[in-house]
Amino acid sequence: MNQRFHRRVGLAFASALTAALLSLPALAQEKVLRIAMTAADIPKTHGQPDQGFEGNRFTGIPMYDALTHWDLSKADAPSVLIPGLATSWAVGATDKTKWTFKLRPGVKFHDGSALTADAIVWNVRKVLDKDAPHFDPSQVGVTASRMPTLRSARKIDDLTVELTTSEPDSFLPLNLTNLFIASPAHWDAKLKAVPASVTDAAERAKQAWTAFAADSSGSGPFKMAKFQARERLELVANKSYWDPKRTPSIDRVVLMPMPEANARTAALLSGQVDWIEAPAPDAMAQIRSRGFTMYSNPQPHVWPWQLSFADGSPWLDKRVRQAANLCVDREGLRTLLGGMMGIPKGTVPPGHPWWGNPGFDIKYDVKAAQAMMAQAGHSAAKPLKVKVQISASGSGQMQPLPMNEFVQQNLKQCFFDVEYDVIEWNTLFTNWRKGAKDPSANGAHAINVSYAAMDPFFAMVRFTSTKTFPPTSNNWGYFGNPEFDKLIADARSAFEDKARDAALAKLHARIVEEAPFVWIAHDVGPRAMAAKVKGVVQPRSWFIDLAPMSIQ
Repeated sequence: MNQRFHRRVGLAFASALTAALLSLPALAQEKVLRIAMTAADIPKTHGQPDQGFEGNRFTGIPMYDALTHWDLSKADAPSVLIPGLATSWAVGATDKTKWTFKLRPGVKFHDGSALTADAIVWNVRKVLDKDAPHFDPSQVGVTASRMPTLRSARKIDDLTVELTTSEPDSFLPLNLTNLFIASPAHWDAKLKAVPASVTDAAERAKQAWTAFAADSSGSGPFKMAKFQARERLELVANKSYWDPKRTPSIDRVVLMPMPEANARTAALLSGQVDWIEAPAPDAMAQIRSRGFTMYSNPQPHVWPWQLSFADGSPWLDKRVRQAANLCVDREGLRTLLGGMMGIPKGTVPPGHPWWGNPGFDIKYDVKAAQAMMAQAGHSAAKPLKVKVQISASGSGQMQPLPMNEFVQQNLKQCFFDVEYDVIEWNTLFTNWRKGAKDPSANGAHAINVSYAAMDPFFAMVRFTSTKTFPPTSNNWGYFGNPEFDKLIADARSAFEDKARDAALAKLHARIVEEAPFVWIAHDVGPRAMAAKVKGVVQPRSWFIDLAPMSIQ
């Protein structure tokens, strides 16, 4: 009996061992890409990510599609708008507030349901229609503020949808890259699973969205596989993706939040991850010497202080604003960052179609800055006190603590006494929409939130229009007047590229001259990767496409 028992155990063990050994090649062959983000948490996965544009980059673009996409396939040219779920679009011939979008046939969500015009209407309503059963207040701030003129959507037929704006807005197709399309059928299934004891409609919708976020369904090249808040998100390839060029060869992507630059760098060097965002500048030489590849590219992404124009703000005097812009040693800052930054002359560089040749030249000129400050009544004995709200890490924030310390020392020589209020990144990003007058500003006179500048609304309009004062969009500082509203209206109502560029050039020139920002750096998106990661295209964009990459 005892011998038979041991024999059965031995046979079972041998069988299990054989099965395990046979499965090892399959496990070894799985192509896994492990990424350390700068975010302190996994960006939201329900279709409208938070954590700034790092959320769009890592949980938006991989898992979802939008009506329009950015072309992220080129490293040697600016990213331009291309068809996504929409194959074409056109503004009305007589009514410029009406847009018609033709949808791509045959697209399936990850749950197997079909993409139709009804799905587009449903996704517009989720953030714009408070009476919709699936309206989600948590998604409004990160969506509606990025497309503030969109008002409604209407189905024309199964593959045609009409979108309506509050005013003629030639920027709408660009803005729609931020509206990620989630599966209505999958959400409906989550709603049905909410216990019947929950009778409040808003609470039922909230619970359905929470369940959806834990088991999401978009139509993108990757599907959610495993989710642990604050720890990791695992995505697997969607082998039936509608675009063959973006059907992944990587089997699995593992995303991990690591907000501290030295921790990210250590994780890369120890082999814990294959890719890190924003490596520690003083470790770049070691990273390269260990065989890792450093990627960077000039991109439309600005690292500024955005200034307050609320009553009593120290920045109301233009001489003070311009002096601060003349007192930052950007070459020295670039050295501090290991060369990984661009030096700004404004929001866009000279030679850009929107440049406009401003009358104020942003440069390093301490004597001129000191003279301006003296004219404004300030000196070393009577410095101007300013408080700035900043983060310790975060999407697009580069290296915020050492960079802000460097700027603080720079401005001291020009009679500024700078104090920092350091808060968590996602909180700072939320405060950005609440504005300088909100208690969340904690008395700050400026806020340090980096911003993408790839389209006119993101680059300029949301910071200079009186229609984008908080909480509508990101005009945190309440900068704006009739002159700027007119310049914006001229650009928005220009539907031909040449005329729109000319109008935007006038707007940019006036923005630089009035200096509602201290323009400190342009990001170049430094990231380090293991040599085994192939097919990497570092575009001239804040975004990057994981789908065409491979592991060798």
